Amino acid sequence: MQSRSVRLIIAASFCLAVSGVACGQGPTKAAEKKSTSPATAAKAKFDPRDLTGFWEGAPPRERPAENARPAFTAAGAEAMKKRMPVYISKTEKDKNLENPGCRSSTCSNDPTSACNPVGFPRIVWEENEPIEFVNTQGRILQLFQWGRTLRELWMDGRKLPTGQDLDNLGPGWYGVSVAHWEGNTLVVETTGFEERAWPDQYGHPLSFDARIVERYTRADADTIDATMTIYDPRNYTGPWEYRVKTATPLVRHLKRMAPEDVKFFGWKGLFSGITEAVCAPMNEVNDFNKRIRDRAIFGENVPNYNK
Repeated sequence: MQSRSVRLIIAASFCLAVSGVACGQGPTKAAEKKSTSPATAAKAKFDPRDLTGFWEGAPPRERPAENARPAFTAAGAEAMKKRMPVYISKTEKDKNLENPGCRSSTCSNDPTSACNPVGFPRIVWEENEPIEFVNTQGRILQLFQWGRTLRELWMDGRKLPTGQDLDNLGPGWYGVSVAHWEGNTLVVETTGFEERAWPDQYGHPLSFDARIVERYTRADADTIDATMTIYDPRNYTGPWEYRVKTATPLVRHLKRMAPEDVKFFGWKGLFSGITEAVCAPMNEVNDFNKRIRDRAIFGENVPNYNK
């Protein structure tokens, strides 16, 4: 019994000694954890060639500025006259070349207002819609909640199509894209554009055989820095380095989305967790029929049927 008591006393003394050390260290670790700054978090280890995950662009107030582009060529000015954007800023150099635009979506001929795809580069470079990067064999995919569509960035060494090869492929709302790594920067080249699409809300023209070069660089664990340059000599007098309304106008910062923002039917925003962000003509027609056509025929006593 006596030896057992001695052992208990020794064990208790040892525990007190150990707990004293632990107590001395505890606040230090807690303080370290509490004092972790965003700058420290940004230095977290990451693979600079791994872009996988959900990313979100700049908010709408940081969209590209209309007057940051090069001057139009004669063909570009002529093409612009046929477009009626909702928001358009007048600049002195182009006041006789551009149409006046309009102040309501009812008078705009923006193709997205008629259930047409947003297209590239608009979906990446103007909208702040989330983008998911997915690595696959020979490709990197960009997935979008708007329209539940994708871009394929071919990484298998194929060349960007030109001439007859491009003509054979024909135009696309998102063009055709090839990509490769330059150091730790993903360089993407895209061509083959649908000329009826608008590359931005201002309705600027974009030629079928224009070439767009994007560069994506992981700045830290939670940020991708992206730049874009448009080469379209038919419509513009020089290369167009896309500018956004930020402190770094030539760089768009894509931020990693928080896990809680990733939901069904869309990853964030208006449609998140509610429905697909798909503009289906039959849905639009039904909506028009219910709100306008049927009321014009039956007044408030619209029959309970779905036509």
